[in-house]
Amino acid sequence: MTTAEGTRAPRLPREQRRQQVLAAALDVFSASGYHAASMDEIAECAGVSKPVLYQHFPGKLDLYLALLDAGIEDLMAAARAALGGTTDNATRVAAMVAAYFSFVENPNGAYRLVFEGDMVNEPVVRQRVDDADQALARLSASVIAEDTGLAEGEALLLAYGMQGMVHVAARRWLRAEDGALDRDAASELIASLAWRGISGFPLTHPPQANDVAP
Repeated sequence: MTTAEGTRAPRLPREQRRQQVLAAALDVFSASGYHAASMDEIAECAGVSKPVLYQHFPGKLDLYLALLDAGIEDLMAAARAALGGTTDNATRVAAMVAAYFSFVENPNGAYRLVFEGDMVNEPVVRQRVDDADQALARLSASVIAEDTGLAEGEALLLAYGMQGMVHVAARRWLRAEDGALDRDAASELIASLAWRGISGFPLTHPPQANDVAP
């Protein structure tokens, strides 16, 4: 196996090589944008030959979608942890908002890749994002329905409403000029707004004060 420059590349396990290629692709996409990036440039950045690159990913879009999927799964894992770590709903809301602000802020994350890049309107990318929005809303809706006794459709609409508010606020925060709040302060402010809204719905079975998931 040789690199793009023709020198011998160290032999790596397949998954490790795949992660190396993904890291290189992220650097190239972030610097050049999807449309201006080339597989030659990605191979060179990864230190692999083009045949090796194509062994892992058949094309540039496959690379992009793999990065997007990894970022979405990171966000979903953070959301599951936020909702599953406690039964205190104020804490859940704060943790969910914090997870989203962290996701948006990450300069190498899926949010920047899509919403600060040139692929947001690509149909397959838009479908991935829509599916992620739905999965994230359903996580919150299941908790809302369980705790309030609202119908599934009502709980899902509330979840989408809160999610949309957080998304717009986080995006505006990211683009704010000098003097903006730091991430924690911004997250806490939006979490307070979200909690004041959702806490107005009565609980059908209030949790015990120290009822925390193991």
